Amino acid sequence: MAHPASGPPNPAGSTAEHQREVEHHVACVGGDPLDFSRPSPARRYDELQGGKDNLAADRQSAARLQEALPSIRLAAAELRRCLERQVAYLAQRGVRQFLDIGCGLPHEPNVHEIVQSIDPSCRIVYVDSDELVGAHARALLVGDPQGVTEFVAGDLTDIDPVLEDKTTRDVLDFDQPIAVLLLAVLHFVVDDRQAYAAVNRIKTVLAPGSYVALTHVTFDPLEPDTAARLAAMAASMEHGPFKARTRSDVAAFLDGLALIEPGLVSTVDWHPDRDPQPQATAELAVAYAAIGRLP
Repeated sequence: MAHPASGPPNPAGSTAEHQREVEHHVACVGGDPLDFSRPSPARRYDELQGGKDNLAADRQSAARLQEALPSIRLAAAELRRCLERQVAYLAQRGVRQFLDIGCGLPHEPNVHEIVQSIDPSCRIVYVDSDELVGAHARALLVGDPQGVTEFVAGDLTDIDPVLEDKTTRDVLDFDQPIAVLLLAVLHFVVDDRQAYAAVNRIKTVLAPGSYVALTHVTFDPLEPDTAARLAAMAASMEHGPFKARTRSDVAAFLDGLALIEPGLVSTVDWHPDRDPQPQATAELAVAYAAIGRLP
């Protein structure tokens, strides 16, 4: 299937005025000064999907990555489509509590909008370490009054404060099933020991019947020279921390869980009959998806 040579037009995000507005927005949040010269995974993902909440460094990073992987925008779109399918699937199976770690910038439909359209009483805690994500989440992610939608600052590199946070514990009942969403986030934790330890720690606090949903970028479908070029770019840290993993490496995150059919597959092969349906091939999507259930 053909893929676009470039992303959708982004007139607002391409102006110096908009960059100043975003920088001012983040600065107003408070905390330590931010380095706007370096790309942010959340903002770059926003740019790859045609969003406007990104800066020049994010757009430059996305453009260089697209030179190495022309299908990257299509892959980002398939990650988002798969998210929508996975989240709706879980809500339709009766899950009413969601912990979305590495949620990224708001992008409609957001997780709370999907699940609360199925049951307005659903409770969601969004988690991210990016200050801009936090600012937008607190301002925009307002859910159905019958449910709860909250934001907690944090990430997988220090998971205990997230799991023990008062807001997390007030919103989510850890004695009941919870769906933990690790969607397009684990590939930003490059230390394998740290990544696996975080996921294993999450499993220890979940009640039986809980779920872990993940998507993870892989270079498995790529030609060796393309994979090597992308791996070298990731190792350089020019675009921030990133590590693609093989199918067996991704499968290890799911140890101890009962996989929901069709198991660990490409994002485009995870329940492709559900909406929004995939529009790419596995070779272009370059990511795995799975949901596991805690016995």
